[in-house]
Amino acid sequence: MFKLGPLKKMTDEEKYRYMLILLKGQLSSEQDEIANLSNASAIVMTCVDKLNWAGFYILRGKELVLGPFQGLPACNRIQMGKGVCGTSLANRTTQKIEDVHVFPGHIACDEASRSELVIPIVKNDVPYGVLDLDSPYVGRFTELEEKYLIKFVEVLNKYINWQNIL
Repeated sequence: MFKLGPLKKMTDEEKYRYMLILLKGQLSSEQDEIANLSNASAIVMTCVDKLNWAGFYILRGKELVLGPFQGLPACNRIQMGKGVCGTSLANRTTQKIEDVHVFPGHIACDEASRSELVIPIVKNDVPYGVLDLDSPYVGRFTELEEKYLIKFVEVLNKYINWQNIL
């Protein structure tokens, strides 16, 4: 059972630490990768304020395919190297975009999205996908969130067998 009441009284950093605890608890008690990624996206959506979308794109061949997420329907496929997600994975770098409307080649899945944070999922030097967060606010994402969401992906990599999803 998830206890969310304490979130209201926490600082941002305390919330993000708690987010990692929730994730570890979820992943350690379930073996199914799809169930875990579904709950992981819900954990992000619950613990990170002012989001309109949080989820995963999984690399299949040379394109990212929509995985478990929370939010409005999204783009089903993104070419490697295209948009914020494809750029993140192609370059294997986190992308923190202040205003997606000025990002060259931005792919607009939800017209309300204004800023985006994308963390590449790479394990043992093999790319598997991205964790993608969107917000309807320009400049929404902080360095603190970036730090903890990178840790979030590191925790996922300890528990998820990405080969089972491909």
